[in-house]
Amino acid sequence: MKAVVTGGAGFIGSHLCDYLVAHGHEVVVLDDLSTGSERNLEQLIGNPAFELVKGSILDKSLVGDLVGDCDTVFHLAAAVGVHTIVDKPLQSLRINLHGTENVVEAAASHGARFLVASTSEVYGKNDADGLTEDADRILGSPLKSRWSYAAAKGLDELVAYIYGQETGLPCVITRFFNIVGPRQTGRYGMVVPRFVAQALAGEPITVYGDGTQRRCFGSVFDIIPAMVRLMDTPAAYNQAVNLGGMEEVSIKGLAERVIELTGSTSEVRLVSYEDAYGEGYEDMQRRMPDTSLAADLIGYEPQRRLDDIITSIIEYKRAGAPSPRVTIA
Repeated sequence: MKAVVTGGAGFIGSHLCDYLVAHGHEVVVLDDLSTGSERNLEQLIGNPAFELVKGSILDKSLVGDLVGDCDTVFHLAAAVGVHTIVDKPLQSLRINLHGTENVVEAAASHGARFLVASTSEVYGKNDADGLTEDADRILGSPLKSRWSYAAAKGLDELVAYIYGQETGLPCVITRFFNIVGPRQTGRYGMVVPRFVAQALAGEPITVYGDGTQRRCFGSVFDIIPAMVRLMDTPAAYNQAVNLGGMEEVSIKGLAERVIELTGSTSEVRLVSYEDAYGEGYEDMQRRMPDTSLAADLIGYEPQRRLDDIITSIIEYKRAGAPSPRVTIA
């Protein structure tokens, strides 16, 4: 394939580019580098199968030109991270709403298959044991910036779904559940790299809230092949598919595991949500995916356990260099 990857200089996007190029595909990245980094792609610069275009998904003409020359679109560009959403809600909405519409419209106009990366955030405060793709969304007040991201990504999904329905083009929606790994930064609120950085520095590990909230963390090296396989699976078209890990842990428990695996002397320090994010912030107590649909469609089964995931980030942070490419089949 010849693929456009929006947000390809980001954490997940750069690993996707590695995987695609390693498997013989041509890749064009569109990224404004606001949260992504050229450093994530330096191993691909100069490869004739790879091109980096610096620009925004809000530039409709540019998006159309790039998509018009490709047959597949992986749309990962978005305003990411809790801090970004809370601090810049209007800019985040514009990127996540208008940007996605530009990308999906271009894909539909040019007959390109497309995948839209969504998020478990769309489930909101639903803390059911194993969230299925048709589970109810339980969102807080629309005036709380915490839920603007969930609302925008829900609309992204709807736009992609309707375009797929009306045009008949292959469309896949992936819902990521806390995907982590090398190259991810804690700068925008991502918890695992933030905990690892604090532990390696011997600083207190700051856990927001009371630490009893529970999450599952999936490895980027498990979800990248799954994304590509879903694009090659007609039964997945015009569906939303959960992707993530299956090992549940409390956030306080996560901090303790990071301390153990780094051999750090850091202590765990609880910080109120108000101090971390400002007044009115809401969180969800639990978020556990049901990935049986992905298993049925492509045989998806997470291979990396939480300790493996944490260790990969520790090694990356200690090395201070870009991680190796994805080499799994």
